[in-house]
Amino acid sequence: MIVNTGDGKGKSTAAFGLMTRAWGRGMKVTVIQFIKQPKGQYGELLAAEKMGIEITPTGKGFTWESEDLSDDAAAARAGWKLASERILSGGYDVVILDELTYPIRYGWIDITDVLNVLTRRPEMQHVVITGRGASDELIEYADLVTEMRSIKHPYADQGIKAQKGVEF
Repeated sequence: MIVNTGDGKGKSTAAFGLMTRAWGRGMKVTVIQFIKQPKGQYGELLAAEKMGIEITPTGKGFTWESEDLSDDAAAARAGWKLASERILSGGYDVVILDELTYPIRYGWIDITDVLNVLTRRPEMQHVVITGRGASDELIEYADLVTEMRSIKHPYADQGIKAQKGVEF
C-alpha cells in the first residue's frame, strides 16, 4: 500500500511511473482518477491506451471551479464504487487511485470504508493512492508514504500555466 502525498508536483507522475514499471513486468494494472473528467485527453490516458492499461477518469474536473459540488461528490462516490469493485475482484496486481485524497478530505468518501476495502484486498495486490493532504489514517495504514515537497514551481513562482506533457 503506497501513498504519494504533499504539496509538491510528482505524486501522480510517480504513480504512473510505477504503472509503467508494473506493466513492463507483465502485471495487470488499472487506474481510477478521481478528479480528472472522462472527456479529457491527458498524456497518461493516451499512453495507457497505447499500452492496453485501463484508466478510468471519474471526476468532474477541478472541484474548486465547480458550480455544483453535489455533482462532484456523486462522481467521487461512483468512482469509489468502481475502485472498490476492481480492488476486490482480484483481477489486478496494481490499482492506482489517482487523487483519491481529495474526495476523502472533502468528506465525499468515508475513510473507514476505504480502509475496510483495503484490508480485504487480495494478498500482494499493490494499491497506490495519490493526492495532497493524505489523512492520518491513510498514512498510518500505508506501507510506503512519500511526501512531495515543493521548492520551486513555474506556476506558483512565475505564473506559467500547466504544460502538455509535463502537467497533463
